[in-house]
Amino acid sequence: MDNAVSNEVRFLHAIELGLGAWSWGDRVVWQYGRGYTDDDIRQAFQASITEGIRFIDTAEVYGSGRSERMTGQFLKETDQPVLVATKFFPMPWRLTKDSIPSALKRSLDRLGLEKVDLYQIHWPTPLLRIERMMEGLVACVDKGWARAVGVSNFDQPQMLRSYSALERKSVPLASNQVHYSLLNRKVEKNGLLARCKELGIRLIAYSPLEMGLLTGKYTPANPPPGSRGGRYASLIQKLAPVLKLMTEIGQDHGGKSNAQVALNWVICKGALPIPGAKNAAQALQNAGALGWKLTDEEMAKLDEVSDKTAQ
Repeated sequence: MDNAVSNEVRFLHAIELGLGAWSWGDRVVWQYGRGYTDDDIRQAFQASITEGIRFIDTAEVYGSGRSERMTGQFLKETDQPVLVATKFFPMPWRLTKDSIPSALKRSLDRLGLEKVDLYQIHWPTPLLRIERMMEGLVACVDKGWARAVGVSNFDQPQMLRSYSALERKSVPLASNQVHYSLLNRKVEKNGLLARCKELGIRLIAYSPLEMGLLTGKYTPANPPPGSRGGRYASLIQKLAPVLKLMTEIGQDHGGKSNAQVALNWVICKGALPIPGAKNAAQALQNAGALGWKLTDEEMAKLDEVSDKTAQ
């Protein structure tokens, strides 16, 4: 493990796979309530815990707080230890560092927790300087409300400013949560992933299955529902070669699914994928990405085919 990884954030580097709770209560992107219910989500949580996935990532804006409340309810129903991450969203009226611990306190109330394991700034904003935001995160640590702190959707210069501002307060930057998948490799190409490794910052990959595209269940004739259909209208036309190779590689590993190959690829790249799960079947599918590894040759082949397709 990188020597730059401090003891405070070492736990994050030991996790290979997490569970993203974006779809829990979200009606805009995920059509919550149409096709999956609260009980389906509960079963997804329970299946994940049973499979040993003990890191859940949510946010105050997911489902307007519903994701945090559901997570809190599910936590009460298990006796297993679960690591919880949530996020602060920089609303345009939140213009002071004090708004960050205040928002975390409300998140803790919804989660029913005294502290979270990871508290993140969801997006950078021109309305609040990065150094001021980091002061807010330090306050969360000082109050004992956050075990570790991170950022999300920060580019390399923004991340480095965050890292430096926190370092001055002797608080490590634990993570940067960004979009990363076989179909979106920007953070790999622009050096962000490498810089994270160098500094001991855990890169957490959201949308590692590209909102379902890498599962193979969507085609040009059967696009994803809702806003995802329009978002991926052009990409889905170029997907066939990627899915074909993933299927072949999966068969070579005893029948691993496309989703499991896609998640294993992210793990092999040194990032922490947090795929969503809306039901037990999806949770079990995700968990099947653990316990095996793609070969260097398979990784090279996947990189090559994705270079012709990725955004």
